[in-house]
Amino acid sequence: MYLVKTPKFIQEFLPNFTWRIPTNEKVIYLTFDDGPIPVVTPWVLEQLAAYQAKATFFCVGDNIDKHREVYEQVVAAGHAIGNHTYNHLNGWSTDNLPYFHNVRYCANLTRTVLFRPPFGKLRPRQTQFLQRHYRIVMWDVLSGDFDPNITDEQCLSNVVNNVEPGSIVVFHDSFKAEEKLRYALPKTLAHFAALGYRFEALNDLEMEASATERKSA
Repeated sequence: MYLVKTPKFIQEFLPNFTWRIPTNEKVIYLTFDDGPIPVVTPWVLEQLAAYQAKATFFCVGDNIDKHREVYEQVVAAGHAIGNHTYNHLNGWSTDNLPYFHNVRYCANLTRTVLFRPPFGKLRPRQTQFLQRHYRIVMWDVLSGDFDPNITDEQCLSNVVNNVEPGSIVVFHDSFKAEEKLRYALPKTLAHFAALGYRFEALNDLEMEASATERKSA
């Protein structure tokens, strides 16, 4: 069970997480979790390039180590990088200290303050510690591309019918999500480009978080 559109009351209840970017401009923040991997991630890069779109890739550290050349392609294309732990850990089922070490291990590879917990699951103490060092990025719209129980068309509908200006949208550049991703991503880009939207990475958030860290140091 998951929510396609994160309700406003949840966003307001957890204000230290970044759920969306407040704006009235026609801008969308596409994000891709769980890569980088061969075939799928390079295909995503091709789709984004066709629309001069920038996105944010929340990478699993182990995949960076396994597929360094693919990771370098993402960086070279000018997309933002986020930390998605080294081993795609579930915070609810992982003790705090091993979780923190796993996040830090991935941070040594990604060199970013952007962090998204796998499954969106963090314990309160994990949140308290991590938000001192990272900007925790959640989402406004979840495509459901990972869900085998929905159709390709439903995946696209989840995005098209729920995006607003400033929405942070989650896709997955993974083999599990590949079928629905290949259907929904090109149509998402075409649909919103036709409506005058642009697609940006979360670089500004990274700079803001770095500035905050410097001030508190």
